[in-house]
Amino acid sequence: MAGFGWRVGSKMQRWGRSCLRGFSSAAIPSQLENVGFIGLGNMGSHMARNLIMAGYKVTVHDINENSMKKFSDDGIPTKQSPLEVSESSDVVITMLPSSSHVLEVYNGTNGLLGGGSRLGPWLYIDSSTVDPQTSRKISMAISRCHLKENKGYVENPMILDAPVSGGVPAAEAGKLTFMVGGLEEAYLAAKPLLLSMGKRIVYCGGAGNGSAAKICNNMAMAISMLGVSEAFALGQNLGIKASTLTDIFNCSSARCWSSDTYNPVPGVMEGVPSSRNYDGGFTSKLMAKDLDLAMASASGVGFKCPMGSEALEIYRKLCGDGCELKDFSCAFRHYYAGKDEE
Repeated sequence: MAGFGWRVGSKMQRWGRSCLRGFSSAAIPSQLENVGFIGLGNMGSHMARNLIMAGYKVTVHDINENSMKKFSDDGIPTKQSPLEVSESSDVVITMLPSSSHVLEVYNGTNGLLGGGSRLGPWLYIDSSTVDPQTSRKISMAISRCHLKENKGYVENPMILDAPVSGGVPAAEAGKLTFMVGGLEEAYLAAKPLLLSMGKRIVYCGGAGNGSAAKICNNMAMAISMLGVSEAFALGQNLGIKASTLTDIFNCSSARCWSSDTYNPVPGVMEGVPSSRNYDGGFTSKLMAKDLDLAMASASGVGFKCPMGSEALEIYRKLCGDGCELKDFSCAFRHYYAGKDEE
């Protein structure tokens, strides 16, 4: 830890704890007030909106001009590059599709680190779903930088990897779960900010551990969804209605998020992607991407994941069959040939 220049029990750590004791939406700590948000997709747009509603001064950037226009039309400042965002921000949050996008936003031309080793923002939070190695690579790059201005509450810039769980509905409702990796004092300092976008913040340990937690979570989610979909489709072939099986699952040992919250059978549950032709959720393309990250990470440490590997093959096939933009629960219909509930 000494290599990063942090002091245990430092002003930063004490300030972080005081933020938690005294935080309210009407009293945002000045050190967190100016927030740059990069990545205004299905998740990021809602997260940024929740920060604005909580009273933060938010500046945004996205490569999609239409996404930025939705904010500029509401009077929210927009910038043309990540570097421009950093110039007006105390904290920068990134919510991007892949590891390559994260590396480009941080290290590319006009990226967050494009102005050299002296940085304006004191805190960076990456909520993208990436492999732990990418998170640790960015963390090491930040650790070699210094602040442009002397700040009494922190010596050097900090970064957290803080991917989320809960999907678009939770992002819109401000009920995300954050899995946070990085220095604990940075986590404590950032918690008021994260609680403006989520309902639960879990500290996972050092740099990259938040990303590791996320890919493990998503691998389990994919396997669970496929297992539930397979069981529902089998039940239909055996003459049991999916709604009946749902009632049984949800009061017995098969109960899980894929059955009681995100049911994959059209006609069983309202307000989920299966009720709208699998549109508007977490796409099969993104699930395949996350499973690929998990399998690559597993390979890197010599660990075999037979169920994860099979899930990856299934989602690759779904993408190849034209379902890449459908919600990942579409496996019920498009892989298992399950039928709608009538």
